[in-house]
Amino acid sequence: MLALAGAWELYRWIWTTTGWGWPFTVDNTSMPHLWTIFKAFGQPTQVNQPTLISILFHKSLFTGKEALVGFAVGAVVGFTIGVVLAHSRLLQRGFLPYIVASQTIPILAIAPMVVVWVNPKLPTGLQGWGAVAVIASYLTFFPVAINTLRGMRSADPRALELMRTYAASPWTVLWKLRVPSSLPYVFAALKLAATASVVGAIIGELPSGLQDGLGGAIINFNQYYSFEPQELWATNVVAAALGIVFFLAVVGAEKIIVRRAPENVA
Repeated sequence: MLALAGAWELYRWIWTTTGWGWPFTVDNTSMPHLWTIFKAFGQPTQVNQPTLISILFHKSLFTGKEALVGFAVGAVVGFTIGVVLAHSRLLQRGFLPYIVASQTIPILAIAPMVVVWVNPKLPTGLQGWGAVAVIASYLTFFPVAINTLRGMRSADPRALELMRTYAASPWTVLWKLRVPSSLPYVFAALKLAATASVVGAIIGELPSGLQDGLGGAIINFNQYYSFEPQELWATNVVAAALGIVFFLAVVGAEKIIVRRAPENVA
């Protein structure tokens, strides 16, 4: 962290003292000092208003709720798709190209349609942020599905043959062999999906018109960027911190679950 902060300030000092304008002009608007950004956390955005850190904290909790639900739904859907495809090459050939193609569509193009389609069908308590969670799950399911499929197919062929020799049922083979073998692949995907769910939640808040999350804060502070750039930068710092929290949570779960896998317990 200190090295990154030092690199930021060094880059800023070199570009301002030399007057270089590539790739962009460095000044207090385009690249404020780090201490200016962090000082903004303790200042109110308006007179008689809470401090910026208090506002962003509550907004990050709202966005975190959307991202967490989207991450959970996307992980379950992706894992299920990966398991199903792993048991049928016909399904792989038929559906995998469409699954891959779904990720080539820009999320900004899909988000408004998801809000229009999904939001009216949700219960009253889920309307608004529930559609955002669906958008977050859209970004989450793909890496989980692909890595689950890869992990399921990574099981030792000799172990598979041994279990077939003992007439093990497909369900037993799945949970006793294929799932433990796929755990490293699945958790690699979950780490990627964890941060993607936060990005999906923030992007999903834009067309939904929600002002309670970080997406609303980004739109609001973007309007005043030329006057108060540190507020938008502070919001970006909080969004990055939220993604790191999600990532570290998956890392912690991986250390607990993977170590308890049968091959590591023996």
